[in-house]
Amino acid sequence: MNTGWRLYEEAKTRIPGGTQLLSKRPEMWAPQSWPCYYSSAKGCEEWDLDRKHYYDFSIMGVGANVLGYAFDPVDAAAKDAIDKSGMCTLNAPEEVELARELIDLHPWADMVRYSKTGGEAMAIAVRIARAAAKKDIVLVCGYHGWTDWYLAANLVKGDPLAQVHLKGLEPAGVPQGLAGSNRIFRYNDFAEFEALIREYEGQIAAVVMEPIRNDDPEDGFLRKIRDVTQRRGIALIFDEVSAGFRLCAGGSHLRLGVTPDIAVFAKAMTNGYPLSAVIGKGEVMSAAQDSFISSTYWTERVALAATLAAVRYFRENRVAETLVSTGRTVKALWRKNADQNHLHIHIGGIDPMCHFAIDDVDPLAVKTYFTQEMLKLGFLAGTGFYASIAHTEKEIKAYDEACGVVFQKIANLMRENRDILSCLDGDICHSGFERLN
Repeated sequence: MNTGWRLYEEAKTRIPGGTQLLSKRPEMWAPQSWPCYYSSAKGCEEWDLDRKHYYDFSIMGVGANVLGYAFDPVDAAAKDAIDKSGMCTLNAPEEVELARELIDLHPWADMVRYSKTGGEAMAIAVRIARAAAKKDIVLVCGYHGWTDWYLAANLVKGDPLAQVHLKGLEPAGVPQGLAGSNRIFRYNDFAEFEALIREYEGQIAAVVMEPIRNDDPEDGFLRKIRDVTQRRGIALIFDEVSAGFRLCAGGSHLRLGVTPDIAVFAKAMTNGYPLSAVIGKGEVMSAAQDSFISSTYWTERVALAATLAAVRYFRENRVAETLVSTGRTVKALWRKNADQNHLHIHIGGIDPMCHFAIDDVDPLAVKTYFTQEMLKLGFLAGTGFYASIAHTEKEIKAYDEACGVVFQKIANLMRENRDILSCLDGDICHSGFERLN
């Protein structure tokens, strides 16, 4: 047991769930093997508490660090803000400067509000839309965080949110009175969306969706939804927390050619600093003044300054093109290594956020085994990959070679009809929310 795991065993007794974020639980990767904690990180490299070195070819700060860890131009702006005091009675001018930058990227938008996290910003966006419409029902497609407005979907029979993201997201503690306040529809299923529009005629405040995540919109899916919402005066909210600033500078909807009434950003926009933004049309956003939406730390300067530097760097250096190219390279090397080892592989996701699965094998067993064996070769890696500009040709080549080794091991196990579960050094990884003992 490494130092990280010893600390994690203590964490589980002191922190409910062990970590602050489900995606950072070791059980989501390779139980008993994952290093758990880092001592430092730079570029796409990390060092654990035992100073063991890894290249991060997994999720790069859960998708936040598209410029790499400890990125000097962004960190310099944060340090400068610290020296000037990160908090003050007066407002930080970066609030207006960043708003100007975001609206310049999105000419359809007029106003901006800030918060600290993606889930928090989504709750704000939904509150604003409900305040503007004076209606309650929200139609939902995708993953939108942990707050009550979203988890209320699972207060009804079954596990509706499993259709659009994770299974087992328990709504314990969510007021039962919110049951039925949102309804789920699946991506690219326009008939399902239309049926909900008819069922809740005159009651819908907003349609909330990720414009893209794993699949491209088919048969004009986004355009059809935009047309329906415009005709009926329903606010369309795009959750760009995951996809935003990966396919282009700004929201993925700019590439997809469909503009919403509200868009929400976090993660890649900030390169790891805690800030999120809700941008939108003035007639909808002005409703924020009719509802109490206010918090002290939404005004702190450090994250605002860092985000402003990150957005400007992103725009000036065509970062998205690098992210897309790197993702395509990784997809290609997965395909090549699978073909060389006669493995049937399925590859999906947008280029900068891609994933693979190997046919005819338990996907959780493959993920755990792949992660376990890649750790031995010095890589933090799972069956998904989030691209950053820190993934240079040198690191990608080393990752390619390591993937070749592990894919060959998987192929050998399959040829010998051996159960991959029997080759794990610990337990199989979790697939969704599970209570920890």
